[in-house]
Amino acid sequence: MFTQITKGIKVSVQTTFEGTFFKNYKMHYAFGYTITIENQSKDAVQLTARHWDIFDALKELETVDGEGVIGKKPVIKPGKSHTYSSGCLLASPIGAMRGYYHMVNFSSTEEFEVEIPTFKFAAPFAIN
Repeated sequence: MFTQITKGIKVSVQTTFEGTFFKNYKMHYAFGYTITIENQSKDAVQLTARHWDIFDALKELETVDGEGVIGKKPVIKPGKSHTYSSGCLLASPIGAMRGYYHMVNFSSTEEFEVEIPTFKFAAPFAIN
């Protein structure tokens, strides 16, 4: 598990290898990840946007920006958490992702970024 805390917001990531398949005559490697965002601060926060840097050993860096996570902009109260799962397709059996969430503090209206730790993808057969 990969974990990072920024301004009282703890982000934990668990990854899984989902398998391989052919798409457009090329092999692809499917990975899943489950992220838990835990509010350890004293104020309610809302996740409004995300930024991802996706590293694939066989391709150039891919950057993805978007609103919320999986179609939601969760409000996370103090002591509560939000968990979601998503996935990533790579051309290589080895890769990684990192990024940040854009958040708003409901008490101060301060906007801030919460780091998502770099987490790695590796198909079991690709590991020595």
